[in-house]
Amino acid sequence: MPVSTRTYAIAAASVAVIGLVAIYAISMNDTGDRFAPCRGSAVGGGGSIGGPFTLTDENDKRVTEKDVLTGPSLVYFGYTFCPDICPTDTARNAEAVDALEEMGYEVTPVFISVDPSRDTPEVLKEWTDYIHPRMIGLTGTPEEIATVAREYRTYYKVPENPTDDLYTVDHMTQTYLMLPQYGFVDFFTREATPEEIAERTACFIDAARK
Repeated sequence: MPVSTRTYAIAAASVAVIGLVAIYAISMNDTGDRFAPCRGSAVGGGGSIGGPFTLTDENDKRVTEKDVLTGPSLVYFGYTFCPDICPTDTARNAEAVDALEEMGYEVTPVFISVDPSRDTPEVLKEWTDYIHPRMIGLTGTPEEIATVAREYRTYYKVPENPTDDLYTVDHMTQTYLMLPQYGFVDFFTREATPEEIAERTACFIDAARK
């Protein structure tokens, strides 16, 4: 599936912007950080990325982060009409989840839509079930999506006045690793392979258990 020059630019911008978030999270990278050997970035530590949310899942049920993030989770922001990046990234995350399962770890893939006008629960269910049977799809009102995006320090831009239903949405492409009791611990860029995601996620889970 080809990836356009424009989407590569968005992906590159994602890495640059998420790097700025280090100023919020660097305080957690002091001595005594149990996850230090697992990290692949300068950004880590709970509290500054992620937070409470109330959204609607793919079964049209209202849920909070306490209902969704009950175990290790890979959280990705995207939209189902995305022509290239989202299918590629979420399929890769699904591969990582399957690899982790073979290693004895259960990790939940989570997909939060940044295009709530088109991504109804019904649309999300068909899409997420195709990507992975355990993937949780989340949508909400534009205001709810804007709130959760701010909490995760992620960027997206829906066209204000689209001329048709084939519009595209600019968005960041990192995948967040969330752990119970710790919250956000690290993120994976588009360059990360399923094997790398699986290995590093397993490292974080083992470190959390110590």
